[in-house]
Amino acid sequence: MDGYNTTSSTDFTLVGLFSNRETSGLLFAIICAIFFTALLANGIMIFLIYTDLHLHTPMYFLLSHLSFIDMMYISTIVPKMLVDYLLGQRTISFVGCTAQHFLYLTLVGAEFFLLGLMAYDRYVAICNPLRYPILMNRRVCLMIIAGSWFGGSLDGFLLTPITMSFPFCDSRKINHFFCEAPAVLKLACADTALYETVMYVCCVLMLLIPFSVVIASYARILTTVHQMSSVEGRKKAFATCSSHMTVVTLFYGAAMYTYMLPHSYHTPAQDKILSVFYTILTPMLNPLIYSLRNKDVAGAMKRVLGKCKASHRVAGTF
Repeated sequence: MDGYNTTSSTDFTLVGLFSNRETSGLLFAIICAIFFTALLANGIMIFLIYTDLHLHTPMYFLLSHLSFIDMMYISTIVPKMLVDYLLGQRTISFVGCTAQHFLYLTLVGAEFFLLGLMAYDRYVAICNPLRYPILMNRRVCLMIIAGSWFGGSLDGFLLTPITMSFPFCDSRKINHFFCEAPAVLKLACADTALYETVMYVCCVLMLLIPFSVVIASYARILTTVHQMSSVEGRKKAFATCSSHMTVVTLFYGAAMYTYMLPHSYHTPAQDKILSVFYTILTPMLNPLIYSLRNKDVAGAMKRVLGKCKASHRVAGTF
């Protein structure tokens, strides 16, 4: 029986990314590959950071939480989308939509704050190395993690109940691939202008403030790096900073475009494409850019593989 005929009146229909039949198979394969790469890369990062003593530093402690957030929030969106494609359905219940909306806002909000504070960590490490152990002690790291989760949770608890409490029109078709607030609000049969203003203010606080911290931190880092006497050191630092800034700009920039520009400046198709950057691509790029290219992480990987080989050799002697 067709899924559309068995839905309740409270269910929503997600238009999704696979509406074009000619390219849907290829797109499905690409998103599958990105999803499993993101899970694998972030999982490896968490495992290495918590098992290798050389990575028990503030920077890697924060990176492990970034990897955890990435794994969580890509998992709130992509599996549902992939399963719906395989089953030939696009529906999501009201409860499911609410849960997805809340988890997405909480997790992506936590990442907005965490990336900003991680940029501050790099600023202290490079520009004030002698004071780094004091300014980035364990207590400060725990406060950064707790503050990031608090900011994200506050956003989720504040915006989700209001978004989902509006009366929705008969057409409950969400022109998106998940229950993102702007797409859901377009179905509301009530005046949402005041709420959209409140959401805009929240987005300014959650996007512009952390992004400003990132820009300011990397500006100071680049100034310090430019004054280095070692040409090779400057090239390495510039390459690292540029790759970090590319990912961060994609993440914040796409979110700003979606949430802070008036609706008249972008279409639903553009919203879906831009949402892919900060919901699907970023969780894969973060561990690849921030961590797995790092010599410390490569060394940790070699040590883990060496221990595995040694244990196999010992086991083989018995």
